[in-house]
Formats: sequence, structure tokens, C-alpha cells
Amino acid sequence: MAAHLLRLRIALIVGALRGRQRVRMASGAALILAGAVLACAGLAAIANAAAPTAFVVTVIAGSAMTVGFAVAALLSRSDDPVDPRRFALFDFRAREVAVGAGLAGAVSVPVLGATIVAVGAVVFWSGRGVPWPVTVLSALLVVVTCVLLARVCFGAAALLLRERRSRELTGILLLALVVFVVPTAVFVFSLQWRGAVPAPLVAAARVLGETPFGAAWALPALFASGDAAGGWLSLVIALATPVVLGALWYAVTVRLLTTTERPTRAGRSELGWFLVAPSTPGGAIAARSLVYWRRDSRYLMSLVAVPVAAVLCVIPLLVANVPFADAVLLPVPVIALFLGWMPHNDVAYDATAVWIHFAADVRGFSDRIGRLVPVLLIGLPALGVLIPVAMVLHGHWSTLPMMIGLCAALYLSGLGLSSISSALAPYPVTLPGDSPLRQPERVGVAAVVSPALVLLGALACAVPVLAWSWAAWQGDAVAADYALWGGIGIGLAVLVGGVAGGSAVFERRRSRLMEFAESL
Repeated sequence: MAAHLLRLRIALIVGALRGRQRVRMASGAALILAGAVLACAGLAAIANAAAPTAFVVTVIAGSAMTVGFAVAALLSRSDDPVDPRRFALFDFRAREVAVGAGLAGAVSVPVLGATIVAVGAVVFWSGRGVPWPVTVLSALLVVVTCVLLARVCFGAAALLLRERRSRELTGILLLALVVFVVPTAVFVFSLQWRGAVPAPLVAAARVLGETPFGAAWALPALFASGDAAGGWLSLVIALATPVVLGALWYAVTVRLLTTTERPTRAGRSELGWFLVAPSTPGGAIAARSLVYWRRDSRYLMSLVAVPVAAVLCVIPLLVANVPFADAVLLPVPVIALFLGWMPHNDVAYDATAVWIHFAADVRGFSDRIGRLVPVLLIGLPALGVLIPVAMVLHGHWSTLPMMIGLCAALYLSGLGLSSISSALAPYPVTLPGDSPLRQPERVGVAAVVSPALVLLGALACAVPVLAWSWAAWQGDAVAADYALWGGIGIGLAVLVGGVAGGSAVFERRRSRLMEFAESL
């Protein structure tokens, strides 16, 4: 059976390259193989690097590749070509199906790419004096772990996520990957390979080396360094991981063979964000807000204005002969401040539909949380990418803790204060469908005071973090830690307090907000 499934799998791959989607399939395969070749080239580039550098790069990058197999299986919207349920009508035992489908699943372009990278790691570590049995064993364990992990995640997705998989869910998971992968990649590629690797990064690599994702990758480095205790621990974990994943794959196969696939209800695939969001009032508001942020030109214009304002803040500093390496740090906190400020008048933008909230007696907490979801999905990945890029341009990663703390304080404080402002003092904005550059007449002081108070309030909340950041800039390492954890703590406290206060204001001012919505 296994040989027959292997032939079928190869025939499916060849047929896909000949079908209507051959260009897309060929392009995807080429990108995967090109990435594998580039990874091998990266290993060659650090062939003479210090042992800690080689350990950090191989373990972190290898762990990311292993996790990528799991994420890709969960993200995939296409059906698994070797889904065990395809063989439910035949008289095959679960063990035969598990073995055959597992072997057939190993025949794929991503697995070929992982094999190329694993072979490159074998050459890399062999050149550094690691015995070839250790490097070959490491490579085999890496490939087997990736294959079984993908099989288990494909089966889990078929059982649990079939009705929830969509472009929107894929987008959320990709944004989550951006937050973690891009900063790591930027940091690794910005390292000076002849210098010392920061101790926290070495510690993070050691932790990954004792997990199922990085244990197999860490084996050669640990044995090369003479760390017997760490090497044997990683060896045990690396050997146990395929065993555990194999048992899980067998259990998933049995489950798939003995359950009936739930039919997909017509039209569910067209629900978009409403399919992904939780079936709660807050989830429905979040889904509707996400649709607005994606399609409404007023929101898009606000997003475009944020980086423009950040860049304009740098120009006066450069004119005043401030070094570029220092001036480049300013745009990221400015972007964090404006991203937190953006939803301060969200009720006015949503006024044509806010009456639904009142008619359905939606709690203020659900309304406040739902409106913040789009800004969180935009802001967190954006800051996760921009902060490491700013560190690279600045040239000193020692400023990273204070930058994270400052941005967290400005961003989260802005969101908290915006939650209060949008319910307490909304003001007229451009109507849906009109040009976002056209502004209506505004009577009263709310249009001036409300946005200014949110901006100034967020800056006021971040004053302690600014003081700690300045001390850290002068070389105080303790102040850098205060700036990091203090900024995160202050931001979260203001966010929680703002959501609670905004919820109370929203429920008490229902009639006033309804009058405001009808006046637009």
C-alpha cells in the first residue's frame, strides 16, 4: 500500500505541474527551493564564525523552519491530498493508512527544501569538526520531525479548523508570524559575525535547543562545544519527538477514519471575518470593524497619513544636524502614538451602524473591545517590524528594550484613552462614500479638544518611560529594564482602565450617542 501511495503522490505532483495552475505551482516550488539554497548560502557565509554565532543562527533559523511546517499545514486552504479519510471506504487498517499517508506526505517540495537545508547543515557542521554520525542523525531527525509535524497539523486542521479556514484566518496567522519571524530575521542578519553574540540571544537558542522544534538542530553544536549534559538532553528530546508525533499521527488517522466529515454549509465561505471572529457581540463588532477598515477609504487615508507624519518629524532633526543614526529612532514612537490615537473618534466613523448596538442592547465592553481589534491587528505587526528595522539603522541593539517600552506605553495608552474619547466626545467626520479629504463643518470644541487630549494624555502616561529611556540612553542598564517593563505595564494599565471607563461611558451615554448618530 505504501508503494502504491507513493506512486499516486508523485503522479499528483506531476499532474499539478501540468494543470491549469502549473504556473502558480511552479512558482511556489521555485520560491521554496530558492529559499533552501539561500539558507545553505547563509550557512556558508558563517562557516568561519565563532561557535556561539553558529549555534544561535542554526538553532533559531532551524526552529523557525520546523515551526513553519506546522503553520503551513494549519494555514493551507486546500484539502490534504493524502487525507486518511480518502481511504475510509477501503479495507485498510489504520496502521497501514498512517504509514502509507505519512510516507506519501514526505514526497513534497517543502520536504525537499527541508532536506536540502538539512544536508547543508551536515556539510556545515562536518566542516567544523563534528563527527559525521552526529550530523547525519541530526539531519534525519530534522526531516522526520518536519514531515510528521506537518501530518499531525494537517489532520488537526481537518478535524478542528475546516469550517474556520479562510483568507482572513490565514492573514491573522501570517501577521502573528510577522511579529515573531521578522524581528528575529532582522536581528540575525544585522549581527556582526566577528563580534560576540548577545547573551540573551544565546540563552534563547539554548531554550529552543531543548524543545521539540530545535533539539535536532542543536545536536551538532552542543556536541562540538563539549556540552555533554546539554547534548544528551537535546538528543533525548530529538529522538522522542518523532516517536510522540508518530503516535499522534496514528491517533489522528484513527480519528479521521472513524468519523464522518461534516458538510460545509453553503455560503459559510463567503462570511469572511464573521466566520473567523467568535460568535459573540464583541466578535461581530470586531468582524464588522475589520470589514470597514479594509474597504472604507476614510480609514485607509488615516493609515497612509501615519507614516507620512512620522517621516516629516525626522526632517527638522536632520536639518538641525542631528545624526541620522539618532534621528531614525523618532519615527517609530511617533507611529506608535498615532496608531493608538486613530480610534479616538471611531463611533463617528461607524455612526450609520451604531444604532444596531443600541437596538441589540450590546454591552459597552463588547463595543469597546470589538472596535480595538482592527487597530491591534495593524499596529502590533507594524511595530514588530519597524522597531527591529530602526535598531538596524541606528546600529546599537542596546536601545531595543527602551524602544519597546516607549512604543508600548504610547501605543497602548493611546488605545485606552481612545476607548474613552470615542464614547465621551465624538465629533462629525466625513460621511461614508465621500472624499476622505473633504471635512464637514464642526460646531463646538469637541473636534479640537478630544483628539488633542488623547495625544497629550498618551504622552503624559509615557513620561516615566521617557525619563527611564533618557537614563538608559546615557548608559544606565537598569533604567533600560525599567523602561521596558515599565512601558509595557503602564500601557496595559491604561488600556485596561480605558476600556473599562469607555464601557461605562458608552452605556451611560446611549441616548446622547444615538442623537449624535442621527445628526450626521
